[in-house]
This record gives sequence, structure tokens and C-alpha cells, in this order.
Amino acid sequence: MRDAAPQTIYLKDYTPFGFDIDSVHLTFRLSPSATRVISRIAFTPKADAPAEFFLHGEQLTLISAKIDGAPVTPELVEGGLRCAVPEVPFVWEAEVEIDPAGNTALEGLYMSNGMYCTQCEAEGFRQITFYPDRPDVMSVFTVRIEGAEPVLLSNGNPTGQGDGWAEWHDPWPKPAYLFALVAGNLVNHPDRFTTMSGKDVELNIWVRPGDEGKCAFGMEALKKSMKWDEDVYGREYDLDIFNIVAVDDFNMGAMENKGLNIFNSSCVLASPETSTDANFERIEAIIAHEYFHNWTGNRITCRDWFQLCLKEGLTVFRDAQFTSDMRSAPVKRIGDVIDLRARQFAEDNGPLAHPVRPDSFQEINNFYTATVYEKGAELIGMLKRLVGDQAYAEALQLYFDRHDGQACTIEDWLTVFEDSTGRDLSQFKLWYEQAGTPRLSVTDSFQDGTYSLTLEQDTPPTPGQPDKSPRVIPVAMGLLGQNGDEVLGTQVLEMTERKQTFEFPGLATRPVPSLLREFSAPVILQRDSSNAEKAFLLAHDTDPFNRWEAGNALAKDSRLAMILEGKAPDQDYLDALQKLVRDDQLDPAFRALILQPPSQSDLAQTLHDRGHTPDPQAIFDAAETFSQTIAQVLSDSLPRLFADTTVEGPYSPDAEGAGKRALNFRILALLSRLDGGEQAARQFEAADNMTLQYAALTCLLTIERGDEQSQSFFTQWQDDRLVMDKWFALQVACAHPDKTAATADALIRHPLFDMKNPNRFRSVFGALAMNHAGFHHASGASYTLLADRLIRLDKLNPQTTARMCSAFQTWKRYDPARQDLIKAQLERIASTDGLSRDTNEMITRILDA
Repeated sequence: MRDAAPQTIYLKDYTPFGFDIDSVHLTFRLSPSATRVISRIAFTPKADAPAEFFLHGEQLTLISAKIDGAPVTPELVEGGLRCAVPEVPFVWEAEVEIDPAGNTALEGLYMSNGMYCTQCEAEGFRQITFYPDRPDVMSVFTVRIEGAEPVLLSNGNPTGQGDGWAEWHDPWPKPAYLFALVAGNLVNHPDRFTTMSGKDVELNIWVRPGDEGKCAFGMEALKKSMKWDEDVYGREYDLDIFNIVAVDDFNMGAMENKGLNIFNSSCVLASPETSTDANFERIEAIIAHEYFHNWTGNRITCRDWFQLCLKEGLTVFRDAQFTSDMRSAPVKRIGDVIDLRARQFAEDNGPLAHPVRPDSFQEINNFYTATVYEKGAELIGMLKRLVGDQAYAEALQLYFDRHDGQACTIEDWLTVFEDSTGRDLSQFKLWYEQAGTPRLSVTDSFQDGTYSLTLEQDTPPTPGQPDKSPRVIPVAMGLLGQNGDEVLGTQVLEMTERKQTFEFPGLATRPVPSLLREFSAPVILQRDSSNAEKAFLLAHDTDPFNRWEAGNALAKDSRLAMILEGKAPDQDYLDALQKLVRDDQLDPAFRALILQPPSQSDLAQTLHDRGHTPDPQAIFDAAETFSQTIAQVLSDSLPRLFADTTVEGPYSPDAEGAGKRALNFRILALLSRLDGGEQAARQFEAADNMTLQYAALTCLLTIERGDEQSQSFFTQWQDDRLVMDKWFALQVACAHPDKTAATADALIRHPLFDMKNPNRFRSVFGALAMNHAGFHHASGASYTLLADRLIRLDKLNPQTTARMCSAFQTWKRYDPARQDLIKAQLERIASTDGLSRDTNEMITRILDA
């Protein structure tokens, strides 16, 4: 367990490591509770090297240490060791013993159902052996694994194997966080890929026996990713072999270790019978993301962990481009913005707000956040929009040429663009340095044929940053005529001041503005507009994102009026919705998004932003009334729409079929409110794929039916761990607010619940936090239940515990009674003896709100 004593690390204090590492040789003698790790590392002191060096190490038993073959006795200190070293090149050797079976934190080398595996990002390698565990220290690794397991894997290319041993060599210098080892009883799903230069690459997905039938889609996604990265970015794979391993116990989604990607099994295993359309799309994106890291993360890595957004923001942007090319670009963009607003905007507007590049931290694991990943990707998108597609491509080529094999900073990244384009990006850099979501207020006027648009930006204070400077904001916009025709195509307004006015002369009539097209910047747009104007944009806007945005705003405003004023659902919205849903010329996936209501948490945040105290129960009641009204308004069309969107023939996870099924699910949900779930029950019985079966069960549980189907689902799938994660989550997600805490409490007592498994823990408590009215029930029962389990889990897995603490981050937006209930639980967690450093930092930041 990591020491809980808080120690703040600052970006400004960065100093390079005083030694170069010429080579690393590691030998692993595997044993579940007593693995021996023998390291042989060649160091060369730099000109200003200190007389002694410090190596990181945690939870290691030192057996012996040598320098140039002579025994030494290093000083063991908190977090590692110190030792006097020569002023000339030397070889450090150490033998340590570690306990993989006892490693429940799932960092370093641990065991998952009898399989040895590793997770070294961010600072897990220090739990394997003594080493300068920092991303700017890069070297070539050679690894020997000795063990009884039939499959022994590590980074790079295989160089030898025999009975009970295997050796691997990675010729590309890498930091320790990219080290990987897997050993176990595994079977492979093999394939091959020929690169653009004609190189033949061996591909494998390694799984437990019995999972071989769930690998084909992941393998095709990998080959598509490799081809796409060649075609779009000119990046070719650089080893002879690429291995993926599926692991059940994993804190994250996947890890891009050089040549040996380790995946949470939920992010790579898929079959029509056990995976939904959403699972397939997520797997495709994550496989692409981890593969793309080979260049944006591995070949070019980050100098220190403050630069995490350098590799993650760029790679998230690249995987979003990939998915847009593989599927529907507008639908992908809308989905990304929904996720950004739900996760990152909440983070940016609460106690956990931090810059895309933080300037300090206590525990780096707490900064694998939506701000670093998703907002970091938005910054790449803005930069691309500002410089243009061709200049972006040229800058990326310069980035790869200039920095291949280096550990870099945000300054290096921006300098490439400045050198390539001649632009001054000093103001753009504020996006990396300032936390918070800018508010972009808009007013307009029309006089004598000239339309004037005035934009004003303001970013509220965030922890440690009370004042904000104006940022560069690219505002993509267009103008529509009164007949719906576009009178000004999309152009980008570059906002650089706190307040600016842009004029558009030569217009015959006052236009309707279409602002922030494609969501060109991660800001909150504030403009007074009528429901009639929103309905006009929903009907006529040529930008798909803004068309959806207009419908979403109408739905949100209508619900807010119901909550605050007791009004009926807005007729303008209902009329526009009917027209769009019945328009067979529109992409079914887009129509499904139009029918997807704003989340209850989103409504709560909007109420808070507008000066109201959100009432979770009132929000829930309004949501139910709203959905029931839509079902009644569309009642004459629902049977036909359901039939028209039913996909015939064998299941395929392609975008066209997935889009139809997404709309079919939205229609079924509305039908279920009218027929008591009869159609959903029939679909559940007849379903031949998980998408249809899961959709039917969701509809039934949402209307508080489906107990029989839920038990049937359990009986059918109780031996499939990933499907059971779905079952656990669905019970809590669909539970009525009055029953949510009790449902979750019953499930954690179920024989198949295992709190040591991150997927299973998140399936219950992630769903609990997402059930807005149930989590924020006036009784406070859900707060207490989550706090109880976080206190228990922290002793086993601090990383997962700390991340789940974010469920409490919005506590200040609620009424005093709920605030008191949450604060009591936060203080109870904070007062726990032996609280981990990870969780201590998160709870402290949340309480400081």
C-alpha cells in the first residue's frame, strides 16, 4: 500500500535524472507469493551527476545489490533507496522478492485468476524492482522469464524460448511505465499484417481458454487501426510482433505497453451473443487508441507526468478521427460532446477542476481524468481548426521527425506548430494552463443590411485560479436565411479578446445564426433565443451537431419549465420532434440521439448554473412525465417506426445496423410506456443478440417490470463474467429512486459480487452514482452505502477507490440537507485510519469545495 502522507509535487521543480541508462536486463523467476526479480542496469553519469543516486522502490524485499560485481549496502529510504556510485559508467545489479498474489492494488506485477500480469503506468514499475521510475528515463530492455506457465510474454520481439523460459528484446528505448509481462495458460487468436513498406507483422490476441470465439472483431479492429494510421498519419508499425492480452482484473481500460498491449477483458472480447453495439464500438475505439499510442506515447513520450495530456489528448483525438472515419462523423461528434459535458464539464466546474496540464499533484493516478483525456483532445481539435488541415498534417510530420525517441513537453508540441505555421501560440497555451470551462455570451443585432455578432468570454474561478485571462476561441459559425437556406457557409471566427464584435454586411434580411458548429470549442454558449428559433435550427441547420444541439436545448428548456413552473412539455419541441423522428431520410443513429433525453445530472447542473437549487426527485418526476408525453404524442407512429427499424438477417456490428438498432431501442422504450412492456417481453424472448436482449430488459426494468426476464437473463449468462457485469449494472441503473440504495445493497451481497474486481465493483457503484435521483435520494442511503464500500476498498485498491470518490464532486450544487449528508460521509472517509494517498487527495479536494 502506498504511504498516505501527502507530498505535493510541482511542475516547476522538475530536474532531469542525473544518469543515462544504456541497457536494462531483467530476469523474472515467477512464483505466486515469492517472485524473484534480478535486474542488471548499465548507468552512465551525466556531467552534473550527483555522488549518490536514488532509485524508486515500493513493497520490495531487497535480497542483494552490487555495483560492477561488488556487493554494496544501499540505504533503504521511504519510496526507494540511495547508494553511493562511481563517477564513471557502472553496472547496477539487484535481486528483489515481490508478492504478486498479495498485490490487490493491481499495480506492478500481480495475479489475475492465476495469470501473472503487469500494470506499470504511472508508477507501478517501482513495485517490480528498484529503478528510476519516471517517464523521461528511457532505455532498451531485455527480459528473461522463468516459470511453469505455458505462455511467457514481454515487450518487443521474442529472441529465444525453451522449457520453462522465454526471452524478449525491445530495441526501442522506452520508459519503465511501458514495461509489460504476462504469464499464464493462454490461447491465441492469430493473424498477420503487412505494413506499407512490405514488412510482415505477427498479430495475436491472447485469452483464457474458452474466450477464443470473442477475438475476431478485436483483431479486425487492430488491422483497421494499423492501416488507418499508415494512410492518415504515415505511421508504420516498428516491431515483428504485436500482442494483445485480455485480463479480467484491470484498473483501467487498456495499456499501450510497447508490443504487448494489456486490455481489460471488457475492452477487447466481443461476440454478438454477449456484446452490445455500444460494446463493439467501444472496443474498436480502444484498440485503435492503444495502437495509436505506439507513436503518440511510446516513440514520443512525455517528459514528466504533468505532460500526460501530450500523449493522451493527442491519442484521444486520433482515435476519435478513426471512429469518425469508420462510422458516422456527426454521430461520433455528438456522442463525444454528450460525454464531455457529462464528465469533463462537471469536473471543470467543481472542486476537482484542474488545468489540462496540472502544475502540481500528490498522486498522479488521480489525474487520469476527463480533463486530461477528453478536454486535452478538444485542444488538439481546436489547434487543427485554427491552423487548417494541411498545416496540421505538416506540423505532425515535423513533430514525428524532430522528437522521435524523446520525452517531450507541451512546449515542444506547440513549438512544432509555431515553427511549421509561423503562428504565435502563446495565448493558445492558456488552454493548457487554465482550468475551468469558459462561458461565451452572445448578443446580436441587425441594421441596414449588416448583422453584428458580439461575443464575450468569461471563465469562473476554479481552485487555485481566481482570475482567468482571455483565451483563443475558434467559433465555427454560419448564417441561415428566413427560408432555411444557408446565406453564409461555415467560417471560423477567431476570438482573442475578452469581448469582440464581428460584422456581416450585405444581407437582405435578419439571419438566424448557427453558432459553435461541430462544437468547435469546449465552452458553454449563452445566448437568449426563442423556442421558435431553436425549432427552426432543428429543422433547417446544415450542421448536424447544431441541429442536434437545438433539439437538445428545446428538450432541456421544456423540462426546466416543467420543473420550475409546472408547465406542460413545450409544443414547439413536440411538433419538431414528431417531424424528425418520422423522417426516414435522416440517419437512424441521428434520430436516436434526437430521442435521447438530456440526462438528469445535466439538468441538475443547468439548474445550478442558472441560480436554482436542483431537486433530484423533481427532476426525475419531470423526466418521467416528459417521456410519457412523448410516447403519447408519437403513439400512432411507434408501431410502424418499430417495424421499420427492426434489422432483419444475421447480426453485424456495422454502423448502419447499429444506428437502426439504436433508434429501435428508443422507439421500444416509448412503446413500453404504452403497452406495459408487451413488445419488449416478446423481443427479449426472441432476441438472438445481446443488443436486442439487453435493450428489451432495460425497457422492462425502467417501467418496473421485468423481474422474470431479469432472472432468466441471470440464469442464461451467470457463467459469463462480462455479461454479468451488465446484469449487475442494469439492476441499479434502472431502479426506482426509492429502491436504488436497497437494490445496490442487495447486489453487493450476491455470491457473484467481488469487490476486488474493478469491473464488478464499478458495475454496481458506477451505476449507483449515475442513477441521479437514486444516488441523491433524500434519505442519504446511497451516500452511506458508497462511503462504506470505498473505505473497505481503499485498503485493497486505492486507485479504483480514489476514482470512485468523484461521485461526490457535485455535492455543493444541492440543498443544505443533502450537502450535510454528503459532507458527513466525506469526513468519515477522510478520518479513516491508514487512508491511502490516492483517496486522501481526492477526498481533501472535494471537501475543500
